[in-house]
Amino acid sequence: MTFIANIKNFAADESGAVTVDWVVLTAAIVGLGIAVVVSVRGGVENMAEQIQQSMEDVVITPLTID
Repeated sequence: MTFIANIKNFAADESGAVTVDWVVLTAAIVGLGIAVVVSVRGGVENMAEQIQQSMEDVVITPLTID
C-alpha cells in the first residue's frame, strides 16, 4: 500500500468516532453532576444545621416507674 492509500484508509475509518462520542457524553454527565452538587450544597448545609439545632433543643425527661 502506498502512503496516499494509507492516509485515505485512515480518513475513512470511523471506528474511533463512537469512543469520542462516549467520552463527550461522559464528560457532560460528570459536569452536570458537579453542577448539581455545587447548587444543592448550601441548602443541604443549612438544613443540617437546622436539624442539629432542633435536636439540641429537645428536652428528654427520664421515664420514672412507680
